[in-house]
Amino acid sequence: MSFDLDPVPSSAVPVIVVGGGQSGLAAARALRELRMPAVILEASDRPTGSWPHYYDSLRLFSPAGYSSMPGMTFPGVPDRYPDRDEVAGYLEHYAARLDVEIQTSTRVETIQQEGREFIVFTNGGEALRASGIVAASGSFSNPYRPGFPGEEAFTGEVSHVADYRNPAPYAGQRVIVVGAGDSAAQVASELALVATVTLATRHPVRFIPQRLGGKDVHYWLRETGFDTLPAEWLSKITGGSVVTDSVGFRQTLADGRVDRRPMFIALDGNQVVWSDGQHEPADAIILATGYRPSLDYLRELGALDADAAPVHVGGISSTHVGLVYLGLEFQRSFASNTLRGVSEDARAVIAPLAAWIRDAPTMVGLGA
Repeated sequence: MSFDLDPVPSSAVPVIVVGGGQSGLAAARALRELRMPAVILEASDRPTGSWPHYYDSLRLFSPAGYSSMPGMTFPGVPDRYPDRDEVAGYLEHYAARLDVEIQTSTRVETIQQEGREFIVFTNGGEALRASGIVAASGSFSNPYRPGFPGEEAFTGEVSHVADYRNPAPYAGQRVIVVGAGDSAAQVASELALVATVTLATRHPVRFIPQRLGGKDVHYWLRETGFDTLPAEWLSKITGGSVVTDSVGFRQTLADGRVDRRPMFIALDGNQVVWSDGQHEPADAIILATGYRPSLDYLRELGALDADAAPVHVGGISSTHVGLVYLGLEFQRSFASNTLRGVSEDARAVIAPLAAWIRDAPTMVGLGA
């Protein structure tokens, strides 16, 4: 597929895409395919989303061959696992080829509705008119940090993996990593080289083999259709977090370089209190406990529920006609918030949005 797309009318009020990471770029591509004008507003100084801000050693959990977006193949050997900086570079090149206006260092503060249109207010004092809104701002800026009894008096460090960069500051320390997903496994594996590490989880760690029958597991996820299963089925099938073991964490556990324990129940001074009542000193706790959507700019609009979560069906707002979402975890499928899956979601939500903006007779799914 080529980036050679028809020109877009410049006089129409654009759709504003909030966020210039993989989800925002996928939205812009889908809008371009339908000849809809778009403007991307990105809070950081590059159209790469959160990728430059992840920990230094982060690698994709899917091979390069399964990590391309429409119109541009991910470069290099298809079977390798690209690192953080490669992904950021890929997205930056992708953005440059989109032929869409991208305003970087532009944070959306709030959004209001005015008739069929929206007014987007930015940190620079601008008030931009939009025919529709794509909320594609990701979740990195909103890490989920559960609280623990005794945390206020804990003398060690409690941080989130969003703040973690590399193991150097933890050399020689006793570290507890909380979580049972890919990020927890990657961080615990590299910390084990310099620190004494325990992985604390509410359930045993469950692994997806990285290779089956000589092929990466993502081949089977695609070929079996698992990647596109309806979101409502997924929690029943997966039962929670799983680890795609690209860093060999299963062997790390087997070798005893990291131990896994049931979740601690409290903090006490400089110690963690394990579920069996044992107290043990700890220097640092790193929470690999996930993220929540970064959507504060939709509060005034009234698009969020009491827990600040978007009210939607498959990425289409249930509260406001003309508002859609992209990049939410399990938004429409297992792959919704990944490089390999977000473009399918983009087409699914942009098509009805474009139809509504153009006053097409059929506006199914947008409340019209």
